[in-house]
Amino acid sequence: MSTWLLVGLGNPGPTYASHRHNVGYMVVDELARRAGVRFTGAGQLRAETAQTRLTASGIGGLGADAEQLVLLKSRTYMNESGIAVGKALGYYKVPPEHLVVVHDELDLDFGRLRLKFGGGDNGHNGLKSIRRSIGTGDFFRARFGVGRPPGRQDPADYVLSPFPSSLAADLAVEVDRCADAVEALLTIGLDAAQGRFNS
Repeated sequence: MSTWLLVGLGNPGPTYASHRHNVGYMVVDELARRAGVRFTGAGQLRAETAQTRLTASGIGGLGADAEQLVLLKSRTYMNESGIAVGKALGYYKVPPEHLVVVHDELDLDFGRLRLKFGGGDNGHNGLKSIRRSIGTGDFFRARFGVGRPPGRQDPADYVLSPFPSSLAADLAVEVDRCADAVEALLTIGLDAAQGRFNS
């Protein structure tokens, strides 16, 4: 039985929970909720993990064709995300091509979403850390648009700030849509999921 590793990027702790940089956490939290599983601490992995099953009908399904799906939130900070990802790939014996990473993307406007396989890190420190740790960029990504900062605001300050309260309802919709997209990627494949969700 093969295993998939689904990683939501973010920073741990309540201080960062609502930040743009933490949309990866938000999406995997939603997928864990749908599957009815809870995250628990995994000390040696430096992460919180939750395990469920993946079938053609979706996450949390049952059946003879079920694959294992591990959801992961690193307990390191964003810049060291690769430590937990590398450890988890080894521990669960997951090849990089069965890794999906959900992350914020400055180059996509809020409300836009892109699924892709491979590519560069585009300056994203979490992706940089993962590439450095596992030695390849050949893994799936779900890029959640957060847009560019207004005016001359530093991009680092921008992603480490919360979404405005005026976007709360839209954010919930986009987190839900990104969770749908990841589920589609895992069940119907990249090309079909891109056709349905890329914007």
